[in-house]
Amino acid sequence: MDWKTFQALLSGVNKYSTAFGRIWLSVVFVFRVMVYVVAAERVWGDEQKDFDCNTKQPGCANVCYDFYFPISHIRLWALQLIFVTCPSLMVVMHVKYRDERERKAKTKLYDNTGKKHGGLWWTYLISLFAKTGIEITFLYILHHIYDSFYLPRLVKCDVQPCPNVVDCYIGRPTEKRVFTYFMVGASALCIVLSVCEIIYLIAKRISRCANKYKRHNKRSTPINGRYRDEDSNCTIPLHELESKPEYKPETKEDFRSDYKPGSKPQFKSEVKPTFKPAYRLSVDMRASAPNLSAPMYKIQSGII
Repeated sequence: MDWKTFQALLSGVNKYSTAFGRIWLSVVFVFRVMVYVVAAERVWGDEQKDFDCNTKQPGCANVCYDFYFPISHIRLWALQLIFVTCPSLMVVMHVKYRDERERKAKTKLYDNTGKKHGGLWWTYLISLFAKTGIEITFLYILHHIYDSFYLPRLVKCDVQPCPNVVDCYIGRPTEKRVFTYFMVGASALCIVLSVCEIIYLIAKRISRCANKYKRHNKRSTPINGRYRDEDSNCTIPLHELESKPEYKPETKEDFRSDYKPGSKPQFKSEVKPTFKPAYRLSVDMRASAPNLSAPMYKIQSGII
């Protein structure tokens, strides 16, 4: 099996993963693939030759080996590594689909094709559940076949065609036991990382939805009888939105009490202004009526 090609294929998943996903990928390649390729394959080797029984009965050793080792550890781990990394390819294929869709549309359809929003978020989450399920399934198979991952030094076999109960010895039992526990521990660590990543993605999605809901409520819900604008610190009372303000000047009598006939009335305005003018008109800014007694050509020359 070409593990270099396999590693190059999955290296693209790293840039679309979260922090937990990057740690998971590092654990898979460093503590599982590298250990498998460098050490585990050599330790197991051709283990059937190292399986020795104290009988010369033809076929007895082969039958006993098949009975106690229905599937080799090394081949079971190879299948586990292949199956557990395949769900990560779903994310890569989804991103490639987005890129191809943008290329055909000849326009920008996504802000970032690798950003986990919409369908890509669900694809990533489903891949995590699939990886976790595959890891747990293979651990259960290994536990069920090899009785709690334990490899004894001696097994007793009475399967036909063995003439009686024979003793069979496993080659390198202690070394194989150590590697078995190590691979099981690495698999358990990957399960923990996948579960943490699932919790992180769901919690982040819930937090984003809650913040979006709060922002929506701020725009539509009155606060203490006032609507607040998010872009400013201004609040408008509700009663001012429903009714128009009325101007009622405060005045007293406009005429003096000692008014005499034949004389001009004298007004005394005591209106209190409710606001101050923003500026005062200067003498130059006061408008004057045109002198209609002047000739028209003088008025036009003055305008020009």
